[in-house]
Amino acid sequence: MHRSVMLRRAGCIASTMQSVVSPGTYCSPGGPQIMSKRGVLTFNKFRQMYQDFWKPPPPKPPYSHICQIGDPVLRGKASPVNVEEIGSAKIKKIIKTMESSLKSYKAIGLAAPQVGVPLRIVVFHFPEDALKTFDEKTLKIREMETIPFKVFINPAMKVTSPNKIRFPEACESIKGFSADVPRFYSVKLTGLNENGKKVEWDAKGWSARVIQHEMDHLDGRLYTDIMDKDSFSFGFWHNVNIRSGRFNLSFSPYKIFS
Repeated sequence: MHRSVMLRRAGCIASTMQSVVSPGTYCSPGGPQIMSKRGVLTFNKFRQMYQDFWKPPPPKPPYSHICQIGDPVLRGKASPVNVEEIGSAKIKKIIKTMESSLKSYKAIGLAAPQVGVPLRIVVFHFPEDALKTFDEKTLKIREMETIPFKVFINPAMKVTSPNKIRFPEACESIKGFSADVPRFYSVKLTGLNENGKKVEWDAKGWSARVIQHEMDHLDGRLYTDIMDKDSFSFGFWHNVNIRSGRFNLSFSPYKIFS
C-alpha cells in the first residue's frame, strides 16, 4: 500500500476515534466502552471496525482458488466469449489462471465459473504421472487415458453414444465428496482454442465423462443434480472418526487436510 494512502487512512481513523471518544469513556462489567452521541460503542466493536478498515480488499476473479458449492457463480449460465476478445490480455489471464489452478489442484478438468468467471471456457489436463496413481484394473474399467492440456472456448458438445455408464465422480467445487454419476459413453466436443482456432475432440470413456462434467458447469449444473443420492459420501469420513472429529479440510491446493 502506498504511504500517502496509509496516512490518509490513519488520519481518518484518528478523526473517527476522536469524535467517538470526546463525549466520554467509561468502564462497565463487559469491559471499556466509548460513549458517543449515538450511544455506546464497545471496545470490541471498535476494534473490529478498525481491523475491517485495514483489511485488504477481497480478491477479484479470476481466483487462484476454486469456488465452492453455494457460490452463485456456479449456478448461473455462463456467457459466450466475444470472439474478438480471444487473445486479449483479459482472456489470456483467465486461461492462465485456470491452467495454474487445474494443475495445482491436480484436477482433470476445470470450467471458468469455478474460478469465479461466468464465461464459456473449459480446460483439461491429465498427465502421465496422474494416470499412474490409478491401478491397472481401474484404468481399464473406466477407460482412462492421458489428456494433453486443452483449451475450449465457447464449446459445443454432441452426444455420439446414447449408452450411459455409471462411475464415481468428484468435483473440486464440492470438496471432499463423491458420488456415482451416470454419463454418456462418448461425446464430441468442438470449440475454439486460446488462439481462436477451431478445435474438436472425439472422446469416450473417462475423457467423455470429464467433458460432460465441465460442460454442466457452464450451464450452472453440478453432479449432485444427477447423482445416485445413496452413493453420495465424504471421502474422509474415517479420518473424522479416528481423530474424534479433530479434522480440518483445506480448500487450498497445497494441503488437502490436517
